[in-house]
Amino acid sequence: MGLETKPLSTLHEKSSYNLDDFPVPTGREEEWRFTPLSRLKGLHNGSATAGGAVQVHVDAAPEVTVETVGRDDQRLGKAYVPADRVSAQAYAAFEKATVITVPREAVASKPTVITLTGSGEGAAYGHLLVTLEPMAEAVVILDHQGSAVYADNVEFVVGESATLKVISLQDWADDAVHVSHHHARLAKDATFRGFVVTLGGDLVRLSPSVSYGGPGGDADLTGLYFVDAGQHMEHRLLVDHSQPNCKSNVVYKGALQGEDAHAVWIGDVIIRVEAEGTDTYELNRNLLLTDGARADSVPNLEILTGEVAGAGHASASGRLDDEHIFYLQARGIPFEEARRLVVRGFFAQLLEKIELPELRERLLGKVEAELEK
Repeated sequence: MGLETKPLSTLHEKSSYNLDDFPVPTGREEEWRFTPLSRLKGLHNGSATAGGAVQVHVDAAPEVTVETVGRDDQRLGKAYVPADRVSAQAYAAFEKATVITVPREAVASKPTVITLTGSGEGAAYGHLLVTLEPMAEAVVILDHQGSAVYADNVEFVVGESATLKVISLQDWADDAVHVSHHHARLAKDATFRGFVVTLGGDLVRLSPSVSYGGPGGDADLTGLYFVDAGQHMEHRLLVDHSQPNCKSNVVYKGALQGEDAHAVWIGDVIIRVEAEGTDTYELNRNLLLTDGARADSVPNLEILTGEVAGAGHASASGRLDDEHIFYLQARGIPFEEARRLVVRGFFAQLLEKIELPELRERLLGKVEAELEK
């Protein structure tokens, strides 16, 4: 008997603030089948021990307002309702939230850097809200570091004709566990550029998603990940087109090396009946540098209207091209340097999207360090 499959639109309908509305995952569910539940340190079933902490430090642009608020703040949870048990657990358990607001028509003069530093052995929970009022522009950097067992939800509310660029760097210590949902809600003619870089941690599972509140929204989601031996890095994306004449583009690339290095990429795009004129594409590429590494890549596209401007997806995983390596070695370049050049070329197009030279060089250095391991 064949495996029953459900439409994407049905799989993504469930959302609730109530933890009891989500059964404890067993690993047989579609949304959990790739995740090693035993390595979540109890984030999925309520057995996580308390006592951990993630300190939040904000270096904000002068045009930006920064607040620390309680969970009763009415602005929280308006753009995103938890869609799985860990997300609901994080929403139920956080005590303080960080709220970043960019006023109407303000153009931030520098990036706002939010540094999240983990410490302690127990679990910690967090919530972040970034709001751009109409016609505002800002760049926000999320820099995750330290050791933590951490679950959080991040809301990006992008107002009419506003532009938000976000870079999220997962540079955790080797023992960290991080499960996070990033949701961007785009108003009419809003622009969102999200760049995820995942390098550190024992297990990292990120779920970036986008929804549209009006026509003309434009979302670009880019991801770069490097997976070492024993690491599990999972990125589960959802772009839900429910408004006409909106755009989305998704490009994620990863390199893997070492025994039991495991990358998972799930890309779900839904084009609903009312979303005529949608233009969307998603791409995932994985470069396997050694034996023993595994990449699972599943692009999904559900189209419920016949009136689209464009829709497509592609996915591929493969090893280093021997011809490329031979070409470089034939010109006197040693194997390790040739390997490094090929990987740099693989990531180059993505890194060029980062407009901040200092950050781009930092990330390139991190990739170089991974290759030297």
